[in-house]
Amino acid sequence: MKKVVLAYSGGLDTSCLIRWLKDKGYEVIAFMADVGQGSDFKKIEKRAIATGASKVYILDLKKEFVQDYVFPAIKANAVYEGKYFLATALSRPLIAKHQVNVAKKEKATAIAHGCTGKGNDQVRFEVTAKILAPHLELLAPLRTWEFKTREQEIEYAHQHKIPIDVSKKSPYSTDINLYGRSIECGVLEDPWVEPPDEIYLMTRDPLKCPNRPEYVDIEFIRGVPVKVNGKTYGPVDLVLKLNEIGGRNGVGRVDMVENRLVGIKSREIYENPAGTILITAHKELEAMVLDRETLHYKELISPRYAELTYYGLWETPLKAQMDAFINKTQERATGIVRMKLFKGSCNVAGRKSPFSRYKEELATYGDKDIFDPKLSEGFIRIWGMPY
Repeated sequence: MKKVVLAYSGGLDTSCLIRWLKDKGYEVIAFMADVGQGSDFKKIEKRAIATGASKVYILDLKKEFVQDYVFPAIKANAVYEGKYFLATALSRPLIAKHQVNVAKKEKATAIAHGCTGKGNDQVRFEVTAKILAPHLELLAPLRTWEFKTREQEIEYAHQHKIPIDVSKKSPYSTDINLYGRSIECGVLEDPWVEPPDEIYLMTRDPLKCPNRPEYVDIEFIRGVPVKVNGKTYGPVDLVLKLNEIGGRNGVGRVDMVENRLVGIKSREIYENPAGTILITAHKELEAMVLDRETLHYKELISPRYAELTYYGLWETPLKAQMDAFINKTQERATGIVRMKLFKGSCNVAGRKSPFSRYKEELATYGDKDIFDPKLSEGFIRIWGMPY
């Protein structure tokens, strides 16, 4: 039998996929990545075996996710279309990479996923896999199989005694990991409808948040956040801590109509407490330590970096070359930024760095002023001379 490694979540689609692929002549190996979604992996592992998987891989990728995917995105200030902090998009190349590694270890001839034909994730999984292992066959059964509705899948599961949790289906489609959460479908498909508060999980309604602002200090070393309020945290715990702090202050809610890669517009709701705090703080630190031309140029490539991530092009040469440039810009991105969180808002309250380019004696209008205003006349004449 041909071996296929299936990216398995334990939900209805991928549970049916195990049996469906077996009926097509494949030996199915289930692969699950823990990127902080909070799943009951023991339960899901038993379900995969009961459904017909010959083997199950469960990999804890939380630290790698934050260290090698989230933190580079923060250094790049990567936000797609100015609003989406890329939580789901950042996890997909990581999952695909390890799915390919499992396929190589098991000498599988194919990999499979449970993505639909309308979303972005199918592109992210397949492009990453093709770059890393072009010899592997790619299977996307949800684009071709015979089931048209959820009810048909449930009937298939019952017929083949596939263990699934059949309950009243939430009208919303969600995805969650350490870095954030996305919500779509249901009433959210009407862009005129305000999102109901029931959809949120990571953040409190700003109207119900504390009546006093909360201040939080973020310390960066070479662009990487390392401390919160003076306490050192590892990558995973730091993100979790800021999710907790931001969430209780209603920080990180995003409502946007975004341009999907496949060519349609989609209304998406996101929760990104840690991402909102970290990227806002990181931008403020860069304003202190980067020279004007570097800062302005980096502001041009940040959206492009976000696009490459969103488009599933994480493993491309351009992305690697941009990382090299961005890491160079972070050599002096060391310092502390104080953020003020209040009822959904996230604003800078203070910043300091040993590499600060801000000089009070040049900026001040007080007694300490050393700036020679007489020099400005000649500067202005030369600056305007070409025109």
